[in-house]
Amino acid sequence: MNFHVLTLFPEMIEQGLHTSITGRSLEKGTITLHTVNIRNYTVNKHKKVDDYPYGGGAGMLMQAQPVYDAYRAVVEKISERKGENSKVPRVIYLTPQGRVFNQSMARELAGEEDLIFLCGHYEGIDERVLEEIVTDNISIGDYVLTGGELPALVLMDAISRMVPGVLGNQESGDTESHSNYLLEYPQYSRPEIWHDKKVPEILLSGDHAKVEEWRLERSLEKTQKLRPDLYQKWVSENEEYFIRKKKREERKKRNERKKEKKLAF
Repeated sequence: MNFHVLTLFPEMIEQGLHTSITGRSLEKGTITLHTVNIRNYTVNKHKKVDDYPYGGGAGMLMQAQPVYDAYRAVVEKISERKGENSKVPRVIYLTPQGRVFNQSMARELAGEEDLIFLCGHYEGIDERVLEEIVTDNISIGDYVLTGGELPALVLMDAISRMVPGVLGNQESGDTESHSNYLLEYPQYSRPEIWHDKKVPEILLSGDHAKVEEWRLERSLEKTQKLRPDLYQKWVSENEEYFIRKKKREERKKRNERKKEKKLAF
């Protein structure tokens, strides 16, 4: 996975991604990062990249020319590496007007070889260049930030986790919250008792099948309580689970009744 970020603050992106898991992945080459300072592509002698918006209004707007030229420089670099007939990479514009980012989007974007992130600033970017180069408008929530750098870091972190080789244990990415609509089950570590709270007995049993069943039940409970919208999505796609569960419960009740009859004799 090769990340390319068009920004006015490349140091913010560099510092943010060169830490922890993503930092180690950059060192290994599992992911790569190429930051491009949009200001380096302005034709203005004072390195100006913004101007007043037509029609008036508060603030300044990033101009089309430096954004477009920075984008073209990245595309040409990718073409040199992959060949002239290579697929044009997707360009993600970080904007509160975009689709709200989620785990399934992270998984889908992780299938790309190159992704270009466009970080706006001030009051945004001239609409004409957005129409020309942007393929995906993505938001990280219904609120406004001072720029697109933080959202870009959020997306790159989430996408990186879906890239094979980034996580030490790929199962981690498959079982975490939102991987299948469900929130993650509660987890415990040593010591076995802390502040008079004991680790659930089932987790100490060594019975992997029962542990998995317990974890799924706890995930369902937590999701139903905290995110009923996600719970309903999971239920609609997993009706068979509840049918099997009902049969298990009925079988358990029958066995208990049989035991009671035997004791009665």
